[in-house]
Amino acid sequence: MELAEENLGEHHLDEKEVVDVVVRFAGDSGDGMQLTGNNFTEATALYGNDLSTFPDFPAEIRAPVGATFGVSAFQIYFGANDVTTAGDALDVLVVMNPAALITNVDNLVDGGLLIVDSGAFTAKNLTKAKYQVNPLEDGSLDKFRVLEIDITKQVLAAVAEFNLGHKTGVRSKNMWTLGLVLWLFDRDRAGTIESLKTKFASKPEIASANIAALNAGHAYGETAELPAGIHVYKVPKAKVSPGTYRNITGTNALAWGLIAGSELANIELLFASYPITPASNLLHELVHHRDFDINTFQAEDEIAAVCAAIGASFAGSLGVTSSAGPGIALKSEGIALACATELPLIVVNTQRGGPSTGLPTKTEQSDLNMALHGRHGDTPMPVIASSTPTDCFEVAIEAVRLATKYMTPVMLLSDGYLANAAEPWKIPDFSEFKPFPVEHYTKAEDFKPSIRNEETLARVWAKPGTPGLEHRIGGIERSFDTGDISYDPANHQKMTDLRQAKIAGIANDIPLQEVCLGNKTGKLAVVGWGSTFGAIHQAVKRARAEGLDVSHIQVRYLSPLPRNLEELLKSFDSILVPEMNTGQFVRLIRSEYLIDAEALNKVAGQPFKIGEILAAIHAKIATLGSNL
Repeated sequence: MELAEENLGEHHLDEKEVVDVVVRFAGDSGDGMQLTGNNFTEATALYGNDLSTFPDFPAEIRAPVGATFGVSAFQIYFGANDVTTAGDALDVLVVMNPAALITNVDNLVDGGLLIVDSGAFTAKNLTKAKYQVNPLEDGSLDKFRVLEIDITKQVLAAVAEFNLGHKTGVRSKNMWTLGLVLWLFDRDRAGTIESLKTKFASKPEIASANIAALNAGHAYGETAELPAGIHVYKVPKAKVSPGTYRNITGTNALAWGLIAGSELANIELLFASYPITPASNLLHELVHHRDFDINTFQAEDEIAAVCAAIGASFAGSLGVTSSAGPGIALKSEGIALACATELPLIVVNTQRGGPSTGLPTKTEQSDLNMALHGRHGDTPMPVIASSTPTDCFEVAIEAVRLATKYMTPVMLLSDGYLANAAEPWKIPDFSEFKPFPVEHYTKAEDFKPSIRNEETLARVWAKPGTPGLEHRIGGIERSFDTGDISYDPANHQKMTDLRQAKIAGIANDIPLQEVCLGNKTGKLAVVGWGSTFGAIHQAVKRARAEGLDVSHIQVRYLSPLPRNLEELLKSFDSILVPEMNTGQFVRLIRSEYLIDAEALNKVAGQPFKIGEILAAIHAKIATLGSNL
């Protein structure tokens, strides 16, 4: 803060030190809120805070300007302690128009800082947001610290020397706003300036205009006579283990995990997919890494994508396909084919709100039932779920290991929140990962595709066309002994039992379930899977700080379940299961273990808040106490 104080001159401004802050930028989808948030995230990471982000996109590609359903937002929670979610209530809200205000202001804490582009609060925009009167004038915002700035006017003055015209000049509003917020949190502008120079290398006048807007916003904070109560936030650096870090989204981590898995397996990988929100970026990321032994293919539809991936696996490579819920439904027959032929296949499901088109840009966990059972016939397959953006890396590697070792499709569950959220990732030492190289079958003598590993029950994987190893496989039931087509009833029973036993046996090859936080026995265990991890972890942490007997268990392996999970759950008096669906995992626990677990469901297209789970913990503990 020394630089800001030197520039303040006679202007005095208080500082406030806090351990964590939640900031949200919101505006039209064309206002550049995602770019603003990403740049602020980079500056915050370089400063040394722990952080987690939540980009919230509108479903419409280009909604009408000023419409509430076209609001784009970016939230970041950062602080000096461990951060595992994008935060609950907002400490600072930056809104670029009335629509952004009306859709986000209810999340701002009383006394929170509200930064408003007053120039956008025109009669037309107020009408679009369904305001009867201007909220900046009717006293409805009095419980907040409001900073009204005509940002449009400010930015046009800042870029006037570049003669860009009104329309182009106004596009720098997000950089002016970013400059102000960087000043507000004492963040360095150097990284953003270098990023702008790189991004607009071919258009230096645009780069210069954006940098001028950025600096003007920062200077405004330094020199303007701001209202009482507006202060610079000082957030101490987080204490983290030494190493090289970078911000990473769940999509990045999945892509790199798939690449790492293929390297550890020493096998070529084909990623075949069809574009669908929010899964498309996985293909976009992998396209940039063809220096590794991977190939990418955008198919004409979902069915073609899964069939291409299966074809790659039949040929001896590892096929990977990806989609969201609607696309996974289309792929279901192909996935069942991979189960019947016993070929390795990884299916990444980045879940979104449903059913049908539903909420395509919002997050949900409602595809668990489909992942476990959504195929015709008895077609069991492993299902694993990532819990944080960085966890996606290791989960992807594990998916490759299971698929190639057990010759089976594997469903990997992510969701829209994990895909787009970002957090700091300590880049691991790849030499510490244990390789699991694939060995294709090469013995031509007495070869048949039905030969199996006695331990894993996986059938052999021979490359078709290899002299002496020519063979056919398909979706029709095959003989256990020869691999030829068989309609024998007893053989079908045997093959069905075998495929089930192969998947069930994976339970002996995965870690025992552990407690993430708390004791291994007690009054209450909060059990989650997938992206509920962060909110559950923070809620349990706060509850334990209050002296409550509560623990956190997060399940990665959903099929088969960890072999000690039943014993662990039954060591607690009560089980609470938060899910972003209507209770799919809690029903699985009840049916498998006959445990009267309680559901906490949220189907709003938004992640759980820490406070929602903490309130449920308080209510449950109170009930347990009254029953003693």
